[in-house]
Amino acid sequence: MDQILEFTGNHMLLVLALMISFFVLIFSELRRKASGLVAIAPGEAVALINNDATILDLRNAEAFARGHIVNAKNIPFDEFDSKKDSLSKSTPVVAVCDTGINSNKVVALLRQSGFESAYGLKGGMGAWGQAGLPVVTAKKTRSKGKKK
Repeated sequence: MDQILEFTGNHMLLVLALMISFFVLIFSELRRKASGLVAIAPGEAVALINNDATILDLRNAEAFARGHIVNAKNIPFDEFDSKKDSLSKSTPVVAVCDTGINSNKVVALLRQSGFESAYGLKGGMGAWGQAGLPVVTAKKTRSKGKKK
């Protein structure tokens, strides 16, 4: 105990920075829980997918074509407001974007619209890929042009 007090006395700024970091972490977690945002890990998303959850990919068409989760619906973030009525409130929805930022915004909108089972993929497609989970890529077909 004496060593802790001695360390605290000798390194006041370091201890103060540690305490501030701790309180910021606690505050941000409490705020996140109070706002109702639910971000799930890729493993939890797989469990929901296995129970017929709808995967909502919010990336643009090019990013979606490069690779997406199996059976994902592509509704770009810009077009979400006009197309959200096509989603069923009776099935869970997992929103996916590149990093998880846009999906959190969409989850908040979905929950305000009455979707009780709306979740965002924590870390987005980057976390999905890092977890080694499968990705489907679209086949690019090129039309043959006439040579002049």
